[in-house]
Amino acid sequence: MWDVFMAFPAESLISFIIGGLILNVAPGADVFFATACGIKGGPRAGAMAGLGVGFGVCWHITLAALGLSAVIAAHPGALSAIRWAGAAYLAWLAVKSWRAGMGENDAKGVISPWRAIGRGFLSNALNPKPVLFILAFLPQFTRPEYGPIWQQIVILGGIFAFTGTLITIGYGLLAGYLGRSLGRRMGVVNKISAVMFGGLAAKIAIS
Repeated sequence: MWDVFMAFPAESLISFIIGGLILNVAPGADVFFATACGIKGGPRAGAMAGLGVGFGVCWHITLAALGLSAVIAAHPGALSAIRWAGAAYLAWLAVKSWRAGMGENDAKGVISPWRAIGRGFLSNALNPKPVLFILAFLPQFTRPEYGPIWQQIVILGGIFAFTGTLITIGYGLLAGYLGRSLGRRMGVVNKISAVMFGGLAAKIAIS
């Protein structure tokens, strides 16, 4: 694996990293999810949600390295099933946040880290867009002469997942601190996060 990594030209890796950073910094579904979790649960929940999203990206990268992403992408029915499952999950989170009482806000800082990680993972794993994105973006930087393609996918995917996870965690942390200033006892935080979850569900469902 190290030999394959060293085979990548430095300029190619730099271009890949810069491209990945630009894509990750631009607000997307993962960023909005971590932001919503941060607003609802505080900095810790936002950060853990971002970490969970990173695990979801690793899941998609594993599928791509095994060749399963191409199989899924070739079957519209499979993509539709994943899309609707993801939309339903986010819609459930939206309803739960909207119905949350004021008392729940007092426990923002103690939301289980594992629950936040699990939610982040599911939000990404059940989104079909990363499947298509990884198939479109990563192969542009692979070359047969560098070594086994699956190893190249793992290396590039690992870099992309690491940098993207750090950025998403940062968004979650920032949203967590911002959320605390919105007036947790007035129910504003839960309503905002509910709208964001609902918007993500709608976006996935109609895309």
